[in-house]
Amino acid sequence: MSDHSHDPHDDFLEDGIPHVSVKEYATGFGLSVVLTAIPFWLVMAKVLPTPTITLLVILAFAMVQVVVHMVYFLHMNPKSEGGWNLLALIFTAVLLVIVLIGTLWVMHHMNSNMMPSMHDMERML
Repeated sequence: MSDHSHDPHDDFLEDGIPHVSVKEYATGFGLSVVLTAIPFWLVMAKVLPTPTITLLVILAFAMVQVVVHMVYFLHMNPKSEGGWNLLALIFTAVLLVIVLIGTLWVMHHMNSNMMPSMHDMERML
């Protein structure tokens, strides 16, 4: 009888690159197509009552699609590269959130403090 035990080390090539099957790529591709088609349909058919709800749903689909791409195409998981890939991803996400929130904060304050009000505009005319 043959031994059917599985050595986790066999899942990686000599240089640490994981073995990947066509089935995994096909699954990722299928999920990507579905996660693109649904938001497209939501916008084109105007299914949801308000644009704000539509925007939030599309953003949720976008976040899920980013995860699908990272798992199925970039092969990022907590075990890859000894966990450093995941740590780098978390660090990048934190920096991105800081930059986005800071940019929105600065733009809001510049808009409210620099733009003339309607009263000022009437005085100029």
